[in-house]
Amino acid sequence: MAVDRTPVLKRCRSLGIEPAVMGLDKKSNRNVRAGRKLSEYGVQLKEKQKAKFIYGVLEKPFRNNFARAEKMKYGTTGENLMILLELRLDNVIFRLGYARTRKEARQIVDHKHVLVNGKTVNIPSYQVKVGDVIEIKEKHKGGQRYKDILEVTDSRLVPAWLEADHENLSGVVKEIPTREQIDVPVNEVLIVELYSK
Repeated sequence: MAVDRTPVLKRCRSLGIEPAVMGLDKKSNRNVRAGRKLSEYGVQLKEKQKAKFIYGVLEKPFRNNFARAEKMKYGTTGENLMILLELRLDNVIFRLGYARTRKEARQIVDHKHVLVNGKTVNIPSYQVKVGDVIEIKEKHKGGQRYKDILEVTDSRLVPAWLEADHENLSGVVKEIPTREQIDVPVNEVLIVELYSK
């Protein structure tokens, strides 16, 4: 399995992302040297790399998501792409506050700690649907790991399209998120332009 091992803060700096977007509480170093002026293609590519990095998706799955977004009957391709990325199970676990970072959320899903509608799901890219109930397995709920996680993430705002129950470590997908509800600093229009070349 391919893994991106670039240090997260270094990658945040190069892509111009605040570490808070990744779930890190580090302050970014604003004294970054001005880089070269990017071409139009360079700017589009950087936006795509930003989206891939934030959601932890490699090139092929990202391209597959883009193809799915293009085929969807409603909304624009760019908005649909962002919604598909947002509805990944690992991202939903992160948004509910049951993981400090999306990487940790992915690991939690991989280790079979998560139930979707009462069934174990260990696929981080699993697409959740409206009405899905996501919860941490009973045997892991009392663990120190989740107490530590909730200590860090308790102050994090759960998006309006999700409903979290921190007492029982569960949550419900109330609705499909709109682009306005997705607080990710990515200009998806540039990604669409890049892929439509």
